[in-house]
Amino acid sequence: MSKTNPGNFFEDFTVGQVIEHATPRTITEGDRALYGAIYPTRFAIPSSAEFAASVGLSPAPVEDLVAFHVAFGKTVPDVSLNAVANLGYAECRFHRPVVPGDTLRTSSEVIGLKQNSNGKSGVVYVRSTATNQRGEVALDWVRWVMVHKRDHGSEAPETVLPEVAKAVEADDLVLPEGLDFTGYDFAAAGEPHRFDDYAVGEKIDHVDGVTLTDAEHMMATRLWQNTAKVHFNTEARPDGSRLVYGGHVISLARALSFNGLANAQLVAAVNAGSHAAPAFAGDTVYAWSEVLDKAETSAPGVGALRLRLVATKGRDESMTLRGEDGKYAPGVLLDLDLWALVPR
Repeated sequence: MSKTNPGNFFEDFTVGQVIEHATPRTITEGDRALYGAIYPTRFAIPSSAEFAASVGLSPAPVEDLVAFHVAFGKTVPDVSLNAVANLGYAECRFHRPVVPGDTLRTSSEVIGLKQNSNGKSGVVYVRSTATNQRGEVALDWVRWVMVHKRDHGSEAPETVLPEVAKAVEADDLVLPEGLDFTGYDFAAAGEPHRFDDYAVGEKIDHVDGVTLTDAEHMMATRLWQNTAKVHFNTEARPDGSRLVYGGHVISLARALSFNGLANAQLVAAVNAGSHAAPAFAGDTVYAWSEVLDKAETSAPGVGALRLRLVATKGRDESMTLRGEDGKYAPGVLLDLDLWALVPR
């Protein structure tokens, strides 16, 4: 009997199944450095231990998305090794900042299944939870992924579609213990804009772009120990192209959003996310944001902005999300709805 792992196919999943994912991962300062080498991020809290301490966070946390990518990567060998594509996210909450020395491990519960009409694949819904070495929840989220079937003739499971909240309520956001923006250093952060400077409905063109390369996106994906075949193996897709990991596009868009949202220092939650189109090496990624909502918080000097962060292939100065037909506009790669914490 073979000792290798072919990964789970659609018919291997059952609703209620709990999967404990292998290989806990210890976060190091190396992860912080590599993240900054791959993505053009400049947010002050993960960049400066002194700045982080000045707002009540010591030791300085790594980027929130470092924790997301590491925790997400743990799920890939069991959930999406045989994926066609990762389709979306919801109900993602960051429960506490992750600092170098923290060890993350992840488990997932299957909460929904739906076979596609072609009988060749199906959508698997999972709720994943990452805990640290003390057993504390670092983050949790729901995602759904399209997975190949092993046997196209196998019987379809009963369809179960989970109820997923459209957004994390502002009152349910978890604020880092000790966070205090009352002495916030706007000069060090890079922009003067605070909570009251942003209006619901406002759109912000982040202007800058980054061209994707195979070397960078594959290095990033290996950094997160994401083993999905479509990101590395040109034989895994009929077109012979390596599909860029959707999380790579998320981190690029988040980093690009610094220009106009430099003070959106911490991601508190991801309400929803859709990868509207695939991305490949050679595509140039731009980003824009829309302010969807605003909320006060109980932390001193801290407000929350609900933002739609959109990544596009090529710059779209009109900042159009959808066409008249309701479908995503050409060029839209990512539609991400998130809460970010900003100074008031």
